[in-house]
Amino acid sequence: MTAKRLELLRELVPGATRVAVLVNPANPATETTLRDVEPAARAVGLQLQVLKASNSREIDAAFATFVRERPDALFVGGDSFFVSRRFQLVNLASRHAIPATFSNRDFAEVGGLISYGANPTDAHRQIGVYAGRILKGAKPADLPVVQASKLELVINAQTARTIGLTVPPPLLALADEVIE
Repeated sequence: MTAKRLELLRELVPGATRVAVLVNPANPATETTLRDVEPAARAVGLQLQVLKASNSREIDAAFATFVRERPDALFVGGDSFFVSRRFQLVNLASRHAIPATFSNRDFAEVGGLISYGANPTDAHRQIGVYAGRILKGAKPADLPVVQASKLELVINAQTARTIGLTVPPPLLALADEVIE
C-alpha cells in the first residue's frame, strides 16, 4: 500500500523529486512504514526527508521544517494519532499549498488532497466476521491474520484546485470517489 500511495502522489505531482514523510515515532509501526517507503521512493525516483511528530506541537514544528525546506510533497504515515489530528494536518497542508497523501479517507473528507487505504466498511465487515467466528467458539489465536481486501482511492478535487494542482484524467478515472 505504501508503494502505491507514493506512485499515486508521483502521478499527481509529476515534477516531484523530494517528498517529506511524516511519521509518529511513538508508534511501533513507524519502523515498518519507513522500511517500506524508502525502497518504494527509490523505485519512482524520489528522495525522502523524514519528519517526526507525536503531539500537536511537533506537527506544527514538522510543518515549519517543511515550509523552510520546501520538499515537493508530503506523505503522512498511517497512524491513529494522525487521524485524530486530521483537521490540524489538513489545515496546515492547505495553508501552505502542500500536496499531501494520507492513508485514510477521513483526511480527504475534511479537505485532504488524496487518500489511499483500506475501505472502512470492508474493514468493519471483516471485524464482524472475526467476532462471529469467536462467538461460535473459534479460538482467536487460531484465526488467520486478515489484511484489507478492498482499498480505495479518494481524491479531493476542490483541494487540488485550491493548491493549484490539476488532477490528471487517468488518476481521476482510477478514483473510487472524487470529492468536489
